[in-house]
Amino acid sequence: VQLQASGGGLVQAGASLRLSCTASGRTDRTYTTGWFRQTPEKEREIVAAVRWNGDTKGYTDSVKGRFTISGDNAKNTVYLQMNSLKPEDTAVYYCKFWVPLFAEYTYWGQGTQVTVSS
Repeated sequence: VQLQASGGGLVQAGASLRLSCTASGRTDRTYTTGWFRQTPEKEREIVAAVRWNGDTKGYTDSVKGRFTISGDNAKNTVYLQMNSLKPEDTAVYYCKFWVPLFAEYTYWGQGTQVTVSS
């Protein structure tokens, strides 16, 4: 499975961005998908995740109410809609597809930079 992430950029505080992550290859497994972010000062942290059937979503506290994760199974794509962006959201964002309890089915995208200026 290959993941291609896109949608990052440089924006001002309060703006919105939508990240996309499209999977190709063996996409017929029931993946959980998510977005993580990392800065030079902090370890990679999970931002949001959604189960393969879309019935369960989770967000880290700092983005609740501002970010929304969604997926389009027909397009093998997961999105992260980011609204009301803050400078502290600045990071490299990575998408991840994985099958819980099966570490061999874990795939990462290449990362996309999000920079929010104050």
